[in-house]
Amino acid sequence: MNWSRREFLSHAALGGLALGVATSLPACSGQQNNKSKKLHLLILGGTAFLGPATVEAALDRGHRMTLFNRGKTNPHLFPELEKLRGDRNDDLKALHGRTWDAVIDTSGYLPRVVDLSAELLANAVQQYVFLSTISVYQDYSIVGMDENAPVGKLPNESVEEIDSVTYGPLKALCEKAVEQHLPSRTTIIRPGLIVGPRDHSDRFTYWPVRVNRGGEVLAPGTGKDFIQFIDVRDLGTWIIHCIEQKVFGVYNADSSPGRLTMADFLSECKTVTGSDALFTWVDASFLEDHGVQPWHDMPVWVPAEGEYAGFGQVSTTKAQNHGLMIRPVADTIRDTLTWFQEQPEERQAKLRAGIAPEREQEVLAAWRDRG
Repeated sequence: MNWSRREFLSHAALGGLALGVATSLPACSGQQNNKSKKLHLLILGGTAFLGPATVEAALDRGHRMTLFNRGKTNPHLFPELEKLRGDRNDDLKALHGRTWDAVIDTSGYLPRVVDLSAELLANAVQQYVFLSTISVYQDYSIVGMDENAPVGKLPNESVEEIDSVTYGPLKALCEKAVEQHLPSRTTIIRPGLIVGPRDHSDRFTYWPVRVNRGGEVLAPGTGKDFIQFIDVRDLGTWIIHCIEQKVFGVYNADSSPGRLTMADFLSECKTVTGSDALFTWVDASFLEDHGVQPWHDMPVWVPAEGEYAGFGQVSTTKAQNHGLMIRPVADTIRDTLTWFQEQPEERQAKLRAGIAPEREQEVLAAWRDRG
């Protein structure tokens, strides 16, 4: 295909970037067991998608949480918790003179801004957990790429415009900023596609919703391409595990590579929903010729060829060896669909990702009439 890295990143990185079908991975240190000593944790953010999942995981373990944010996103959440107000871009006064056992940074995108919080908190916390992204990597053509793979670089590291080209390298520079201020006390977590309840991007949600609707479903490629994603609740739980167990270093946080194909995933969606969906697999070249884009029009999926030969097969061995556990994909499908069906009707009326129904029918008709 002639589909470029820039085109992919424009949808993947800026969107806010398992898995044996019925098994979960073992934890090396008892991620789900053994109550640890109670900790006081600070989270920068904490009110959108990954934030609430992490806060809930901490509270479930009996820890005390302080939230620092502007108070603009979901301010009604967690009324019982301490909330400090400020803008991490230029107003950290509320954090001065305080100490915590660890800080969780789920909202850092610019190295200058992350540098401010890391410098201020270097003597206020024992551990800094920074949520990065697998978009930091420079080359996805490598199958089984691990945390030692080269990260992207920017010709001008002072740039602060976040776009399809700069997102990953800027995140890599954010990682560097944290490590400079807290050497040997930093945990860098690089998630893949984060999915599950509360995901307002619909990048994963599209498939359970579409399959549940039934009928002929446009399915991308041959079905043999591997895919990876991580349930937001599994990620939140593992973040807390890393703090409890003093896990430091750099980790890819995703489902197991080379386990789940696109066909496996859609089949599981059909089983969970009990729909009469019939999948029509349309090859990648035909989709490209008809303007159907991977990841955006066909969420979760990228054709495993050329510069994306290793996409969907990023190594997670290091994280698994340090306690990352992944729930069965059926649970994520079921819970995501349930959450979506509880949203207001106007929210359910138009998915924010995936091909529109009328466009899907046009492409399917063209596929049948291809001669």
